[in-house]
Amino acid sequence: MKRALVTRPAGEAQRWVSALQHQGWQAQALPLIEIAPAADLQPLRQARAHLNDYDALMFVSAPAVEQFFADLTEPRRDAADAVDTADAAAAPRPGRWPRCWAPGPATARALLAAGVPPESIDQPDAAAAQFDSESLWQRVAPQVGPAHRLLVVRGQSEAVAASPAGNGRDWLASQCRGQGGRVDWCVAYRRRAPAWSAAQRELARSASQDGTVWLLSSSEALDNLSALLPGIDWSRARALATHPRIAQSAARLGFGLVRTSRPALDDMLLHLESMA
Repeated sequence: MKRALVTRPAGEAQRWVSALQHQGWQAQALPLIEIAPAADLQPLRQARAHLNDYDALMFVSAPAVEQFFADLTEPRRDAADAVDTADAAAAPRPGRWPRCWAPGPATARALLAAGVPPESIDQPDAAAAQFDSESLWQRVAPQVGPAHRLLVVRGQSEAVAASPAGNGRDWLASQCRGQGGRVDWCVAYRRRAPAWSAAQRELARSASQDGTVWLLSSSEALDNLSALLPGIDWSRARALATHPRIAQSAARLGFGLVRTSRPALDDMLLHLESMA
């Protein structure tokens, strides 16, 4: 039996689960990260009110896009629910969309769903070895120079000390600053460990031993897994990670077999079949 667990956040997992089931896999979602709105929405509103001050917006993930544009794209109940002055100014003026940077196709799809024109979106080449900041930089570096202004939209992990700038890798921001650009940050959402049911906990225990392939797309998710199931022997567990850094985290946790694939469904399906 070909079994797989998709550990992406609940809002992103179903597309992967459906694709795997279509290919004959017994696939289930078991989120290792839960997405919640930012604890303080005022900085988010302020950032949206000044979008036209930026040359580019860098969205670190699909949830960053969804949470950033959430109450701008959802229909209002009635006229009394109209956005406040700050949010009303958030939508870019016609012809004034800043460049919107996406590290991978999932983020780019979220931007399109939010109404960003496709001609305003930059993402890594479809043939890039990885979908990450390094690959994105190869595409966007020519845009950056002195006086260039970038807004990085990302999340805040509840597992670490809170910061107004959120947390995550700052590699791309450092490249921009190195070319004379200015970088600001905006926290659009919170990441936290999920609260598992007894059934989910038992599913995870079984999947650590029965040959199930864990699809891993976050090192932070592995930290949550370790906390959710302390003391588990992972030596018989198998994983397919979407980046070498995540594969290293899985190996450190003790996964017996770890392979790496680009986070594109076609690539992952090929690697999964080799593990079946």
